Amino acid sequence: MVNLLRTFSQLLIVATLSRAVPQSAPPPPTVSGFPDLYEASIAELQSGLSQKQFTSVDLVKAYLARINEVNHEGPVLRAIIETNPSALAQAAALDQERQMKGPRGPLHGIPIIVKDNIATLHSEGMNTTAGSFALLGSVVPRDATVAAKLRAAGAIILAKANLSEWANYRGVVPAGFSGRGGQASSAYVPLGTPAGSSSGSGISSSIGLAACALGSETDGSIIGPSSTNNLVGIKPSVGLTSRAGVVPISVHQDTVGPLCRSVADAAVVLSIIAGQDSLDNFTLAQPSVVPNYTQALNASALKGVRLGVPRALFATQSPVVMAAFNATLPTFQSLGATIVDPADFPDSAEILASTNETTILNADFKVNVASYIAGLLEVPTGVKTLEDLIEFNFAHADEELVQPFWTDQSKFVAAENTTMDQGYFNALADDKMLGQTQGIDGTLQKFNLDAILLPSGAAPKPAAIAGYPIISIPLGFQPPNTTLAPAMPTRATGPNMPFGIAFIGTAFSEFKLVSYGFAYEQATHTRLKQLAFAAAIPKTQLVDVVGK
Repeated sequence: MVNLLRTFSQLLIVATLSRAVPQSAPPPPTVSGFPDLYEASIAELQSGLSQKQFTSVDLVKAYLARINEVNHEGPVLRAIIETNPSALAQAAALDQERQMKGPRGPLHGIPIIVKDNIATLHSEGMNTTAGSFALLGSVVPRDATVAAKLRAAGAIILAKANLSEWANYRGVVPAGFSGRGGQASSAYVPLGTPAGSSSGSGISSSIGLAACALGSETDGSIIGPSSTNNLVGIKPSVGLTSRAGVVPISVHQDTVGPLCRSVADAAVVLSIIAGQDSLDNFTLAQPSVVPNYTQALNASALKGVRLGVPRALFATQSPVVMAAFNATLPTFQSLGATIVDPADFPDSAEILASTNETTILNADFKVNVASYIAGLLEVPTGVKTLEDLIEFNFAHADEELVQPFWTDQSKFVAAENTTMDQGYFNALADDKMLGQTQGIDGTLQKFNLDAILLPSGAAPKPAAIAGYPIISIPLGFQPPNTTLAPAMPTRATGPNMPFGIAFIGTAFSEFKLVSYGFAYEQATHTRLKQLAFAAAIPKTQLVDVVGK
């Protein structure tokens, strides 16, 4: 009976994805009859595994070879900090389980990359360090809940992705730098910024170093890399996905979500990692039943939907982004949506000017990071507190405070000098009012909107302070004649650099946002209009490993 249920579940999800794609969608790219790993979807990989065209061992071998080609060789993208030495053995066991019992579901035997602030069992062979040597060798008590959910679904955690160290909360340093991982860079612009802090997750997913990747966001850390790396990113509502076992910044704003090459893939992963968790009290506020987000993959979902455009929030976006955003609005109208433009937040100026978030994050980080470290089973470096981390960095400046671009730890210092005083509690209350009551919820209600639509670059802050969800979809690319910015050490812009468009909704409205994002994605198919630069595209494909 278990076998039959597993098989039925697998067929149901594959059928759902198949029905969701309109007949006009371009056929998936292939290489010698195998799915092209640059773009291969979870459904395509699962189909190939079910048909015995290849195995999970083949997938792991191919993805590891692709990582070797571009991570520390070739363009040296530094997207990955370390790979899983147990991955091949796990893949072999999952292949055997598939043969004996059938697949567990859509992620059975599928390699996934996770950000290096998401704990994975130390016995497996990988570290969890947030990119810092201060946590190297530390022993976590268990998988992060999201990692445990991936494993239970049959996924293979292939590698740990590089990130902006401490999720970009050490200091003002270039996005994508960590002491352990070095400086990561984009696959679309040589030495281009990958954005952060889920930098390596974005790079990895963008060129097919795994089927998909997990990142985390406090303010912009999934949406920024998704936009800059030509991906679909979902920043879930705070409390939809557990943060247990994730190196924290703020219990009030942190959340974990997928960075994938399609809305369908992101929906599969989100369906698996969402849910209540007794180790994270914030998750107990979510609806008791987790939706199957693949059921939101409806290409007609924008019919009758009202989308608001909060112009005042993104007036400083670049002319190229503004032009692309304005040009795509008729697409939404052609899909049956009503565009309310402008639909400005009543408190746009206050949101942009507010420093409440800094007050909250500083105080939260000091307390939350000490709590995380206290929960570790072993910390070889002996650090216990934020003060210890600051001193560790000074003592190991040659690894952590590297000249000339990576010397700053001002955020650490500012956080160490804070306390949870009345100003902190006032800031929490003010941000709830700014982000929710007068911000997102207020705007949705004032204009009778289903969601808010804006360039991805302007989306993170209002949703961050509200704790509300965002989905980012590829929108366009900088023109080929764009001036290549100087590398300091990464380039802020350059030819063909991607950017995205985002939908924001109220708390736990991910199902609706996924449906809107899917409808837009299927009408535009923007992602493959521009590939990564040639040297950054790995050459290894399944044809190179199957039967070898």
